[in-house]
Amino acid sequence: MSFSKDDSAGYLANHLARLFARALQARIKPLGLSTGTFPALLVLWEGDGLTQRELIERLDIEQPTMANTLTRMERDGLIQRRQDPTDGRAQRIWLTEQARALEGVATAAAEAVNAQALAGLAAEERVVFLGLIRKVIAGLQ
Repeated sequence: MSFSKDDSAGYLANHLARLFARALQARIKPLGLSTGTFPALLVLWEGDGLTQRELIERLDIEQPTMANTLTRMERDGLIQRRQDPTDGRAQRIWLTEQARALEGVATAAAEAVNAQALAGLAAEERVVFLGLIRKVIAGLQ
């Protein structure tokens, strides 16, 4: 039996992720955002003041990737790092007003990409599709 990329869940998921990223990038680049910073912003829009470690755990990414992402976000004026008042070793990540102002338009861009991608599915199929994706992710974590 030979490997077929067209029947490979990993290949197809990766291809889908790249297509989503490309479409999202086209919509958020004019806002000064990138697909690299977007996941961190989504978590911080839910509640900022997190440590780098907390962001790593919530996003399930590697520490060096998170460090580079935060450096870019700070450079771009999206976050500020402040010492934790109770733990001198930790820094907390806070959104700037610039980042807060982008939440509505940036999340609307993501919703538009999702709507475009799922437009060919019936409402019931969307529910099943998203449920299956969650199940696969849970199986790999």
